[in-house]
Amino acid sequence: MTPFPPSRAGPKRHTAVAVPALAAGILRSDRTALARGITLIESRRSADRARADELLQRLALHAGGAVRVGISGPPGAGKSTFIDALGLQLCSAGKRVAVLSVDPSSPVTHGSILGDKARMERLSREPNAFIRPSPSGGELGGVARRTRETIALCEAAGYDVVLVETVGVGQSEVVVRGMVDCFLVLLLAGAGDELQGIKKGVIELADVLAVNKADGENRGRADVAQRQVSRALHYLSAPEGLWQAPVLTCSALTGEGVAEVWQAVERFVAQARASGAFAARRRAQALAWLDALVTDGVREAFAAHPDVQRLRRELELKVAAGLVPAPAAARLLLNATGWTA
Repeated sequence: MTPFPPSRAGPKRHTAVAVPALAAGILRSDRTALARGITLIESRRSADRARADELLQRLALHAGGAVRVGISGPPGAGKSTFIDALGLQLCSAGKRVAVLSVDPSSPVTHGSILGDKARMERLSREPNAFIRPSPSGGELGGVARRTRETIALCEAAGYDVVLVETVGVGQSEVVVRGMVDCFLVLLLAGAGDELQGIKKGVIELADVLAVNKADGENRGRADVAQRQVSRALHYLSAPEGLWQAPVLTCSALTGEGVAEVWQAVERFVAQARASGAFAARRRAQALAWLDALVTDGVREAFAAHPDVQRLRRELELKVAAGLVPAPAAARLLLNATGWTA
């Protein structure tokens, strides 16, 4: 009998588990406890916030031990298939792997298919792997609103490697770099130009790049893309310290080159540790996390302020009708809280 039997009371059942028991289950690597812990910290219910904070506090000293890798790339680059192949290789090498995949939420229904786990069919059956799909919830940056906290829980549960798969490359999907130790960008051969439709900022921030689907008739195109991106990097990116981001080729379908990509990740992390860049990056990420939480808290407190709630609908109607300029309405709302605009 497991300490966390399957819930029969719907998605809010996690509230019945005391936080100390939940924390103890996560530290024992209980997968059900970890899943419930993540559900708790992802909850938008104000009643769950204090319990989520307590859970994170109890686990804080046990987090930080994993290698965190962010994986991004354009749609069709095969991110989920690559993670499936990489995760299996890591598990075969004795690693425990957590995968946090973020699926886009519909701006209309706010729902999400959460299909990435289905595309990692082999890895999902691996006992040393944990896959958690989460909706983006409309958050920018290609990650979910509580991805940082979820990483901490996975580390407390004893996972050696945490892979964060973003929604896909756009103008803001570089946010994940502020959460991980190594930022891996997958590219797709034959997408039209040297940068494969990737924004300049993503290329500049990538620590390792790999052209995926280098197999069959596409192998030649992948080799050409690898050379093109390598040349583009010469003009776009300055190395961090002595590190020059490598551009590799691989095939998630056959597994060829996947091990070499991971070796490049390990080389980057080892060099970062030796130079002190690893610790500096972790410190900067902790401060960025603090800023993000403060910003979220201020936004929530502002929206919940009774005077703001009283004025907002009236001002929205006036702004929409052109009767009041948006800056003036914003000042009125901020003044209602005692803040100055």
